[in-house]
Parts: sequence; structure tokens; C-alpha cells
Amino acid sequence: MGILYLAALLVSLTGMVVLDRRFRLFFFHRPRRAAVVLVVGVAFFVLWDLAGIGLGIFFRGETEFMTGLQVAPELPVEELFFLTLLCYLTMNVFAGARRLIGRSTA
Repeated sequence: MGILYLAALLVSLTGMVVLDRRFRLFFFHRPRRAAVVLVVGVAFFVLWDLAGIGLGIFFRGETEFMTGLQVAPELPVEELFFLTLLCYLTMNVFAGARRLIGRSTA
């Protein structure tokens, strides 16, 4: 059960890739730009998390569903996958909404 949360994040990320590929939303539309945006987004949120941890605001929640592996004190490895999913989902939704809005106004 220790990898259930990580497995769910990986399944969700796979879903984002499938949607992206099917509709050419983000990486499958402009791969270089997408890589830069994703890396910058994840880096921003990791720095945000580290600042919150340093200030004593954020703490690692322990459940039986997590691996227990940490990237840094109070920063579980699952957080990196969650932040990647969050950024990828946001860009897919943004690109899809932009496409739908553009289609409805034409």
C-alpha cells in the first residue's frame, strides 16, 4: 500500500499525456516551449514548498499510502509528481479552453 498515492499520480500523469497526444494541447503541440513552461512551473512550486517548509508552515503528512521517501526534509517524493501533474493539467486545460473559445468565436 506504500506506493498507492504515487501510483495514482503516475496513472493521472499518463492520462494527461494521452489527452495531450490526442488533442495536441501542450507537449505534442510545441514540445520545447512546453518543457520550459513545465520545468519553470514545477521549480516555482518546489521553491514555494521549500520556503513554506523553512518557515514552518508546511509539514509532510504521513499516510500508509505514501512511500516514505523524501527529496528533502518534509518534502516527499510524491510532491514532485503532484506538482508535475498540477502544472501539466493546468497547461492542458488552458490550451483546451483556449482552443474551444477560439472555435466558438469563429
